[in-house]
Amino acid sequence: MNLEKDFTTQTLNLKDDYEGNVIATLISCNANTGNRKSIIYIHGYIDYFFHPHVAKKFIENGFDFYALDLRKYGRSWLSHQRGNYCKSITEYFEEITMTINQISEKNNSPIYLLGHSTGGLIASNYANFGEEKNKVSGLILNSPFLDFYESELKKNTILAACNFLALFSDYAYINNMLSPVYVQSIHKDFKGEWDFNLKWKYTKGFPTYFKWVLAIDEAHENLIKHSNIQVPILVMHSSASNKLSNFSEEAMRKDIVLNVENIKERGAKLGNKVTLLEVENAMHDIFLSPKNVREKAFEGMFEWLLEN
Repeated sequence: MNLEKDFTTQTLNLKDDYEGNVIATLISCNANTGNRKSIIYIHGYIDYFFHPHVAKKFIENGFDFYALDLRKYGRSWLSHQRGNYCKSITEYFEEITMTINQISEKNNSPIYLLGHSTGGLIASNYANFGEEKNKVSGLILNSPFLDFYESELKKNTILAACNFLALFSDYAYINNMLSPVYVQSIHKDFKGEWDFNLKWKYTKGFPTYFKWVLAIDEAHENLIKHSNIQVPILVMHSSASNKLSNFSEEAMRKDIVLNVENIKERGAKLGNKVTLLEVENAMHDIFLSPKNVREKAFEGMFEWLLEN
């Protein structure tokens, strides 16, 4: 499938927020039939939808496929906005609700949320607290961001600093905290095989806002204290993780963004119908892993979907 030829984009006009005009972008696969189960893909942080090979797999397996570029990300990032910024991840509920309602109005078949990384955190919160959570039949989480990849001591120190510094400005930040190694491991201009817009998905140049860090922590805590998702959940994760400051071959076979032990521990507690799926040698975005690895992941995911 071709990203330019095989998909249609629709601008979702949202309520103005503290920065002014807000939009999201709904991407629909042209091969959708409108009368079968649907997937809504929700991307991660410093990310957007550029995964036509994922859509192709769902179409071939009898699903309609949709994706969202959330507000202030990718196709939805407006010039007056701070990219990738939010004060609460519940801000994204509006576009998810609009998408669910738009699909369900013309199709009575089940709808599944597929969230990667921060998108998995957002999807998990929506499945608990979202306005149309009862229209969601299942949750697929691809390396969900359920905890920070830090020791408890370091995490608490960072959060205390963020709480203090955010008192002075909603937009206080430091230069980006993320290592560029992950993008280097997946983009074709470096060590990877994928082509995507480096202005929209590249760790260099994106500030880390203290309010955003606090919003993520709040979303984590909401799941720890209140998560009781009633629909089946598939939590996909790599077999190992390691934080890297410089590129090495480990980046091609491990999650170098999140700790897989955190994913397993917290993912298992999201609801009472959780399946954990370990994908050997997977990267952080499991569906961007080398072909033999991602094919195993697709196989396991569709086996789960047949049962759920």
